[in-house]
Amino acid sequence: MCVPEDAEPPIASNGAGVERSDLVLTASDGTEFAAFEAVPKADGGAAVIVLPDVRGLFHFYEELAVRFAEAGHHSVAIDYFGRTAGVSKRDNDWDFMSHVEQVTHEGLRADVRAAIDRIRARNSPVSIFTVGFCFGGSNSWHQAANGLGLAGAVGFYGRPTFAGRPLGAASVVDRLGDVDCSILALMGGDDPSIPSETIAEFETALATEGVTHEVVTYEGAPHSFFDRSYDEHALASADAWSRVLGFIEGNR
Repeated sequence: MCVPEDAEPPIASNGAGVERSDLVLTASDGTEFAAFEAVPKADGGAAVIVLPDVRGLFHFYEELAVRFAEAGHHSVAIDYFGRTAGVSKRDNDWDFMSHVEQVTHEGLRADVRAAIDRIRARNSPVSIFTVGFCFGGSNSWHQAANGLGLAGAVGFYGRPTFAGRPLGAASVVDRLGDVDCSILALMGGDDPSIPSETIAEFETALATEGVTHEVVTYEGAPHSFFDRSYDEHALASADAWSRVLGFIEGNR
């Protein structure tokens, strides 16, 4: 996994009142999947769908949804594995990769659509963003090309040139012609899985396709730098969080 099971988001709680709850949502194909919702006490913000790393929904991403709600944005963090692993809470040592390999492009799109429907049922009209990490970073950018009416898509250390994960998906770079919202990419400068050449290729492709975008690389930051245990990357994490909130505010 990218984030350890005991990790915490690198943003302190501001103590704002938040309504939080575990959910079971139903996709258009009838699949039930787990989700977590955090709703601010006051209306007027945007909405965020949080797309986790390969481990799926666990504490880190639930807490991150709470942080978005504390910032005023209705948030729903989703799990990827309703079709293969059910909706129950899972142990920290579960075999997530065998389930990652079964996630499909269309199934994930249906799950994101179900999260959008949940948000709009409670809070419509509202601008909706996806924010994802690693596997979820790429998946966030994919949703920008899926005709879902998003206001923007944020990806932390996603792999923009990798095809076939989720199953049935081309690479993000190959789908940029279908992107219909702004893109924010937040990358680690010391991430061997996503080298600088790949980041440059992504930025060039975004510009070529005329996609409104910002690509930020944090020098010396590793993959999964956005984690409170990485004290040496606290400045990068703080800057990234500020950019995410600014991106939401600027595109809602």
